[in-house]
Amino acid sequence: MGPGQIEMEALGQELAQVRFTKLYREHGRAVLEYALRRVEAREDAADVVAETFLVVWRRIGEVPEGDGARLWLYGVARHVLANLHRAERRRTRLGARLAETLRTTIAAHPQPRGEAAAVLRAIADLADDDRELLLLVTWEELSPSEAARVLGISALAARSRLHRARGRLRRLLEERDTEGER
Repeated sequence: MGPGQIEMEALGQELAQVRFTKLYREHGRAVLEYALRRVEAREDAADVVAETFLVVWRRIGEVPEGDGARLWLYGVARHVLANLHRAERRRTRLGARLAETLRTTIAAHPQPRGEAAAVLRAIADLADDDRELLLLVTWEELSPSEAARVLGISALAARSRLHRARGRLRRLLEERDTEGER
């Protein structure tokens, strides 16, 4: 690539930026109003505008001159809105499926009673870090090294913390056992 070609690319980039800025200045508000009238949440309108002008930047050479630019922008915004609505419908359907899965999973796991319930209460009283490490090793059946990776700590630190967390849990259970005997 020669010096002349580099200069032409730089000039082309600069002209694209000038054109983009002009399009935004002249039509940004119209696109925002278009979006505001078509979304439920005002924040979504800002996303539509941002996504529309991202398309403009990528396809600056395709944007018509004059009043055709506004119509082209509305067309892009319309496609962005359609994508937004499709994504929302997918999230809603996924949420409904997850809710149903959770309902059936929860129904299949009755509330613990007796000693199991006492252990769960004691675990709930532990510090967050202790509780998470114990649950990863016990319920998720991870090795201390695997739990370390999940927590972003060294395997040595995980083994040491696990040992201390088990000791704290044991002491909590013993204290509660002693209190229950009184």
